[in-house]
Amino acid sequence: MPAIGYGIRYEFGIFDQEIRNGWQVEVADSWLSLGNPWEIAKPEIRFDVKFGGHTEPYRDAEGRYRVKWIPQHVVQGTPYDTAMLGFGVNSANRLRLWKAQACTSFDFQAFNHGDYYGAVHDKVDDENITKVLYPNDEAVAGRELRLKQQYFLVSCSLQDMIRLYLQREQTLEGFHRKFAVQLNDTHPSLAIPELMRLLVDEYLLGWDAAWDITQRTFGYTNHTLLPEALERWPVDLIARLLPRHLEIIYEINSGFLNEVRHRFPNDEARVRRLSLIDEAGGRYVRMAHLACVGSHAINGVAELHTRLLEQEVLPDFYAMTPEKFSNKTNGVTPRRFLLLSNPRLARLITDAIGDGWVTDLDQLRKLEPLATDPEFQERWRRVKWENKADLATRVEGVTGIAPDPESMFDVHAKRIHEYKRQHLNLLHVVTLYNRMKRDPHFEITPRTVLFGGKAAPGYLMAKLIIKLINSVAETIDRDKEVRGRLKVVFVPDFNVKNAQRIYPAADLSEQISTAGKEASGTGNMKMALNGALTIGTLDGANIEIREEVGPENFFLFGLTAEEVAELQRRGYRPRAIYESNSELREALDRIGSGAFSPEDPGLFRPLVDSLLGQDPFLVLADYQSYVDCQNKAARAYLDTTRWVFFRPRNTRLLPRHLGHSAFAVPRHHSRWLS
Repeated sequence: MPAIGYGIRYEFGIFDQEIRNGWQVEVADSWLSLGNPWEIAKPEIRFDVKFGGHTEPYRDAEGRYRVKWIPQHVVQGTPYDTAMLGFGVNSANRLRLWKAQACTSFDFQAFNHGDYYGAVHDKVDDENITKVLYPNDEAVAGRELRLKQQYFLVSCSLQDMIRLYLQREQTLEGFHRKFAVQLNDTHPSLAIPELMRLLVDEYLLGWDAAWDITQRTFGYTNHTLLPEALERWPVDLIARLLPRHLEIIYEINSGFLNEVRHRFPNDEARVRRLSLIDEAGGRYVRMAHLACVGSHAINGVAELHTRLLEQEVLPDFYAMTPEKFSNKTNGVTPRRFLLLSNPRLARLITDAIGDGWVTDLDQLRKLEPLATDPEFQERWRRVKWENKADLATRVEGVTGIAPDPESMFDVHAKRIHEYKRQHLNLLHVVTLYNRMKRDPHFEITPRTVLFGGKAAPGYLMAKLIIKLINSVAETIDRDKEVRGRLKVVFVPDFNVKNAQRIYPAADLSEQISTAGKEASGTGNMKMALNGALTIGTLDGANIEIREEVGPENFFLFGLTAEEVAELQRRGYRPRAIYESNSELREALDRIGSGAFSPEDPGLFRPLVDSLLGQDPFLVLADYQSYVDCQNKAARAYLDTTRWVFFRPRNTRLLPRHLGHSAFAVPRHHSRWLS
């Protein structure tokens, strides 16, 4: 299927992460500094993107009401194309990234009058739009820049689609039959009023015809239940930057709310909840509502996530148009995350069953008879050990800490966020450390706990968690009493390149988010694909992975999403758990006392106080269940035969000898490994 991926050609990526004195430091990711030989510039294609100014109504030649947007400023967008090659075929799709450029790059008169900065001011200001991915939006200027980025992306992309369409067609009435546009979260929601503006103002379609085309064109994928993805933009900011779009949003809202009143008469509370404009405590445009109203399809990215989307996040929209909602569980490509990133395992599989599995993952079923083959088991163990040895060498070179490949590689690699609960993992680490300090002869499974991930630059608690990870790692590494039994290491600058080295080496995959908070997750899929066993909650795609590999091959702990909601409804008291659990109390007290930060004893008090006070992601509620489950995983790892040859998921469906979790391939793998 022909596809175009539209995005922004940021000069600097999200950031390179360095660790200095245990803290995350953001360094510019100047990925274009040496050029990009794979991209093809298309300077002959340029689109004007307007900002600011005012609108003027008028009547066209046929007396119809029209609006003209008189912008204050215009920026140009130029595309750069990268070919996305298919696997083993002679076709490619296109990734088209937009670069912002000033219409006039140099003011010669200003330069001659000595105003050297003024001579290039417009160029600098305009090109800031595509300067940095995810600018910090804590300041007003950062929020304004993000809104400019979002509009710049959708305006360039839609103008390009119309250009392509009109190369073969005379009118735009059939646009939706040629272009299906998927909105990736709410960030491109401005595409809805922008397509309406283009159709109505630029190509002079009637409002009803344009709205029908728009709704048939767009689909909306919601990627997370967290508020950060359900954007709200201040009305006055949109009015200042995009005055015509605010008028269109008001018109869309008026028509939509008339439908709501017709469907649910005398229910003004529902009208307020569904309105595109939030008027509680200021006036904001609800971008998720705009995406729902302007799209013909709405989907979540895992079965649980979609259900929560329908029941808790967008229940009024689901009640009004349930036919719009469906689930599309996320997926990852095995060609990148097994064939490319784990060549040893890929060769082992191909040697055993041929290479058909690369494009037909169901063929991995052919490995099941080999689960009891001692020679194959040994080759499997050798592949895993060599991958771990490679990662250990690299980790030592980067961090100075040398993991032992014989130890369990317990991997927690993902974005640093409180809901992903890296601090729950740390509480278990500190609990193990306390046990060994109390009893020097305490026996544990040798374990290397590897963390990786970036914190948003303005997310102070996530940055404090990174600092705590590194402080715990340093303390444990210096302690001769635990040496050889427990190591903690933070692998800096987690990105795709580094991830492809980490996934093949993982023994235990940490997927421990609070149930109901992780939309789907893909790291869980990537590590499972490379033969790691999962310790996790019933959250996101964990649920579907567990269903496919079987509950016997999944280390499950923690509250369910329903239990989380019920506990919070009744009133959650984390301090009561702290007071009743001696090991938890000991671990938190050690962190809070300054044992891991003697130079600043109060450094980690904010983290401890947050857990004892609010604990919004129920870390303490799941602590004991998690620790008990980790004990089970540790015992299982010591039995190497059991670890390699795990129990079958269903003895009625599978022969007794089948059951190696690494090769217990899902029956419907396409739901999570598409």
